[in-house]
Amino acid sequence: MGSDGDRPRVSVVIPTYNRCEMLRTSLEHLTRQRLPAGDFEVIVADDGSSDATREVVESFADRLRVKYHFQEDLGFRAGTARNAGARLADAPILVFLDTGPLFGPDLLLRHLEAHGDDDVRRAVIGYAYGYRPEKDMSWITDAVQRLGPEATVARYADDPEFQDVRHPQLQNVVSGADLLPWRLFFTINCSVRTEDFRAVGGFDEEFHGWGGEDTELAFRLSRHGVRFHVAEDAWVVDLPHEREQFDLWEQLARNMLHFLAQHREPVVEIGLALAIKHLFWSYEEDYRGLVTWQERVRDRDVAAELAEAVRHVPPGAKIAILGAGADIPPSMPPAIVLDFDASLVARATASGRHVGHHTMGLRTPLAEQSVDTVIITSRMAGLWDRWQDELLAEARRIGREVVVPAGFGGVHD
Repeated sequence: MGSDGDRPRVSVVIPTYNRCEMLRTSLEHLTRQRLPAGDFEVIVADDGSSDATREVVESFADRLRVKYHFQEDLGFRAGTARNAGARLADAPILVFLDTGPLFGPDLLLRHLEAHGDDDVRRAVIGYAYGYRPEKDMSWITDAVQRLGPEATVARYADDPEFQDVRHPQLQNVVSGADLLPWRLFFTINCSVRTEDFRAVGGFDEEFHGWGGEDTELAFRLSRHGVRFHVAEDAWVVDLPHEREQFDLWEQLARNMLHFLAQHREPVVEIGLALAIKHLFWSYEEDYRGLVTWQERVRDRDVAAELAEAVRHVPPGAKIAILGAGADIPPSMPPAIVLDFDASLVARATASGRHVGHHTMGLRTPLAEQSVDTVIITSRMAGLWDRWQDELLAEARRIGREVVVPAGFGGVHD
């Protein structure tokens, strides 16, 4: 269907790679949208397919406003493909979807409505029924074939086994109780104003492989002042397909390393640590634990502790202090001060005598074996039970000796 010259209200961007029949199903469902076909455009961003993807897209030209972009196959580059699709977009709202899910007939209308208040800049998290990538969800295919997607949703919407794996966290976003709503912004089904997407630079194209690029984009949108909104009525049904979930977790962990390299903050360190452990759903809880502990020890002075520890460090040794706080004793030689409280790091380094990094210590920016001694202070006590293994591993990675005050951990390498 050719454009009638009017600007579309919504641009749908779908990246794809060698899934032409799944793409055909997705495009068929877009022809069923209650939003008039002239009000939206569909941009298929092909990540180097060698199958009939182009032909499938072209076959919908009489039913949808379609555009097609092809990029060379240089590996999994979904973020790059999405950016290319977004550059072709003419609408003020970008909706990002995946190849494969079935789309509810009101999907685009609901996304459009969620952006209806021009005074509120929103990123919209759509719902994904059946999205449980680590479980066998093959029964959904049978249900959809028997009932169709709308009837399947009507029948199973309250079944925890059919609900979006993010369901409990999404409810917390709705209630305003979630500290990190951006971590739930998945490109299986989401939308954002085009001007906000472009203002933050779109997806980071250094992400290769699966996972993390949507989370990192949402992190930047959050810092840009965009609020996150859940639109449960803007739904898709994720049909099960083959996934090598262990390999995907490994790809995510590599991408989270890049995420942290771009945003050196404790909240991203936690995300990396959880990805390495093949975990994700405790992200909010773990970050809340850090925030609570930070408030509790904001005024904890460990200067005396450090003065005692440095007495046992050989002269001339290069020192890093994890949990340094703001008050470094005069007896401390120039050191690298590390703390989860950015304001205290700023105070500790204000004189120029010490250098500092805002870090929780799960993954610091320091190179391997770059210091002689790492001193861990009692400011880390409230994080120790949860993160002891990771904190010690990182301290041993960057330092040849690790000192923990007596009575705290009893560790002295």
